[in-house]
Amino acid sequence: MRVTFLLGEVANGIRRNASMIISVVLVSMISLFFLGAGLLAQREVSVAKGFWYDKIQVSIFFCTNQSTQVQSCTGGAATKAQQDQVKSQLDGMKPLVERVYYESSADAYQRFKQQFRNSPYLSDVSADSLPASYRVKLSDPDKYSDVVDAFRGQPGVEAVSDQSRVLGTFFKLLNVVSVGAVGLAAVMVICAILLITTTIRQVAYSRRRQVSIMRLVGASATVIYLPFVMEILVATLLGAALAIGLLWALVHYGVEGLFNTRGSGGDLVSMIGTQDVWDFAPWLVAGAIVIALATAWLTLRRFLRV
Repeated sequence: MRVTFLLGEVANGIRRNASMIISVVLVSMISLFFLGAGLLAQREVSVAKGFWYDKIQVSIFFCTNQSTQVQSCTGGAATKAQQDQVKSQLDGMKPLVERVYYESSADAYQRFKQQFRNSPYLSDVSADSLPASYRVKLSDPDKYSDVVDAFRGQPGVEAVSDQSRVLGTFFKLLNVVSVGAVGLAAVMVICAILLITTTIRQVAYSRRRQVSIMRLVGASATVIYLPFVMEILVATLLGAALAIGLLWALVHYGVEGLFNTRGSGGDLVSMIGTQDVWDFAPWLVAGAIVIALATAWLTLRRFLRV
């Protein structure tokens, strides 16, 4: 088959069935967009875990004069001896305890003023109301409960908090989002397959006379099938290109633009970037090709028996 003839047939077919081809483009774009979003969400989970698990801490907050309702703080503010006792216990928990940072009430107040400098309630907080604390970096973040259980309820200790609980909820949420996106993508892929099947049937019916003539002159199945397949392939590839473009815009303007700007969260959370979109782009294109070729060929074999 001559290439010019094939391209002419494909162009004519797309022009004659523009509305159906546009439908295939849109449903392909939506399904591949959600598939890409699910893959990016899974990568974000992996990136975020690697970032946060390296920095996960357990914070041990000491009693202040305002901690009267806490059972372990009935004696008032934590004494120097109680703080030294906690430090000694932490030193004895090495190598699980990799590093210990001490933050005094004054240091905590300075950090609070920096973080909440625009808050109208800043004037209501004093250095005495913020507890001193030990911030503990663990060599194995999965064993955070060993440290938490050792100091919770100890005299002079008001509270022990671990970031892993918050992060665990965060990671679960990301996993739910990614699974949901992939699940929705699977539904949209099914819709795309059904729409492609319907499109091919309608196009084949509209060209039944042309196909009959080609059969009479002895055209092979490949010659008859190929224009149909190429039309669907062009539509799904265009849908894949649009999906990749939308994902790039989402990551560039949404993730990188909002989160990776210093002062707006990017200095705290390591997020995915546009390079991740390009990493997944070949897989989305490959998925579009597989969907188009498999669906088109199987449908044509059923409805255009040569």
